[in-house]
Amino acid sequence: MMRKNIFLMIIFILIASTAWAHAGDREFYGVKFPYHKVIAGKTLTLNGVALRRAMIFIKVFAGGLYLEHPTKNPKEIIESEQVKYYDLHYLTNLATAKKIQNGFIEEMEKTNPPGLVKKYRSEIDQYATWLDQDMKVGSTSESIYVPGKGLTLIVNGVVKGTIKSKEFARMYYTYSLGKKADESLRNGYLGLY
Repeated sequence: MMRKNIFLMIIFILIASTAWAHAGDREFYGVKFPYHKVIAGKTLTLNGVALRRAMIFIKVFAGGLYLEHPTKNPKEIIESEQVKYYDLHYLTNLATAKKIQNGFIEEMEKTNPPGLVKKYRSEIDQYATWLDQDMKVGSTSESIYVPGKGLTLIVNGVVKGTIKSKEFARMYYTYSLGKKADESLRNGYLGLY
């Protein structure tokens, strides 16, 4: 009886340690998203993952949203002054720079109040100019918001620029988390499924 209990305990430890070894990442459409990342000196936690589709059947990118203070409250994410990080991995060769730029502008206009869009037209257009690469399978796009410094875009490991306005950053997060945002992106980044 004692040997059987020891044997079962060893089996349990082996299973638990194997599960623990694989608990460092969340795999989503073939992309591994670590549960934690250190960004701008802060340890962020994966809040949720989402898939951007085009024309229903084209998988454009898999993205992960990381936060200092994870939450399922979209307003809190949009308005909070914490380090926020999007990590996008492209899954198609069909995402041309022109499509990405036009899509960004259209979504910013659709999801934000017209008055804010007008006020930040130059920043929206500036950010769109940084999306100047045709993305291929394996290409990456990252955005980092650091309170007091602004929103920085990194494409394929190259820093494209930073927009310092806190209000513009809120518009940027409204794009994928606001009431008019794509429901699949919104729910995924909020960790609702």
